[in-house]
Amino acid sequence: MGVVVIDGSTVRSFVEDEEQFKKTIDERFAALDLNNDGVLSRSELRKTFESMRLLESHFGVDVVTPQEELTSLYDSIFEKFDTDQSGSVDREEFRSEMKKIVLAIADGLGSCPITMALDDDEDNLLKKAADLEASKLEKKAS
Repeated sequence: MGVVVIDGSTVRSFVEDEEQFKKTIDERFAALDLNNDGVLSRSELRKTFESMRLLESHFGVDVVTPQEELTSLYDSIFEKFDTDQSGSVDREEFRSEMKKIVLAIADGLGSCPITMALDDDEDNLLKKAADLEASKLEKKAS
């Protein structure tokens, strides 16, 4: 686990570095594409959200959410990603929606720096944003 200081401009800078952002999102997409068919199915995306347990816990405490409610929420998330209503999410759709999500996080963080404890997981988008900012600062200092 690492501790980073991050604000909205750090996250926004990460998104604006198109090459790094695209590489990061494409890696995430490839990891989610369990059958390697180049698109994300409803079940692949749902497995990801289920593994994150975003909807089954509240500040780390398990909560009971009815299965029908979970299915409805996961379906609505999938439909948001599947912008062309093809029944699958392609790489471009995934990039576009992830960009919107990350920019919304940046807006939510605003300009006040916050300290976050983040897992050392290489897939953590906020950690990647903080690492990118740190590498830029190191280059400027050199």
